[in-house]
Amino acid sequence: MTQNTAQRMTVVVTGASGRTGSRVALAAETAGLAVRAASRAQGFDWHDGSTWASALRGADAAYLVYPSDVGAPDAADAVGRLAREAVALGVRRLVLLSSRGEERALPTEEALRSSGADWTIVRAAWFAQNFSEGPLVEELRRSGELVFPGGEVREPFVDLRDVADVVVKSLTEGDRYVGRVLEVSGSQLLTFREAVAAIGRAAGRALTYTPVPARQYGEQLAGFGVPPEEVAFLVELFESLLDGRNAHLSDGVREVLGRAPRDFTQFAEESAQAGAWKA
Repeated sequence: MTQNTAQRMTVVVTGASGRTGSRVALAAETAGLAVRAASRAQGFDWHDGSTWASALRGADAAYLVYPSDVGAPDAADAVGRLAREAVALGVRRLVLLSSRGEERALPTEEALRSSGADWTIVRAAWFAQNFSEGPLVEELRRSGELVFPGGEVREPFVDLRDVADVVVKSLTEGDRYVGRVLEVSGSQLLTFREAVAAIGRAAGRALTYTPVPARQYGEQLAGFGVPPEEVAFLVELFESLLDGRNAHLSDGVREVLGRAPRDFTQFAEESAQAGAWKA
């Protein structure tokens, strides 16, 4: 796709204020695309289909990220319905963020495939930014300890900036990535213990990691007021995703971007400089 074509392209970014959507929006703007943010602040609601058409109408493409998780019980139905509505409105180019190794995400992926869209699925490894944004970072800041059901399995933590760059590149390369599943990961396998140690070195703090069974972690979540159905889903998710099935590298970043993924140490040092883990 030429630069002029990219500049004429309007992409809807769902979850535009969230962890992935904000980075996709930034990468898309940097690439010369017109970004249409679709979040609750703009009146878009995944759980209210009446809000979808106004976000989609007149756009050329859309990035789809389902809130909570792509494998959530209602994700396949919602993504399928939105994708079909997008196609009916002329927005055929859709990119879905999915999760590498998550079997419960497969129905959502199939819903996109069967919608009639020109689809691409980006299956991502565990986000490096899960350590610097969201619930886990508060625990590290407050107590200097991460209690989590990650065991000692190895995970190739992927930088969300790489995920965003892959999403935007797949949108601006014409049909090259249509009908493709792109698996993206970081460049090295680390245990959660090794990742926390790297964060501690970057932050200049003594940080520790304590593995716990997923069900014990679920009890802690319930104690914090997380609804029972969400706790049950998360326990099952952690028991499956963190069983070692993802202890391998994927080459999607290099294939699409022509470079190696960002290093976890680089992520940790940059995030520490920004004060992510400052007590």
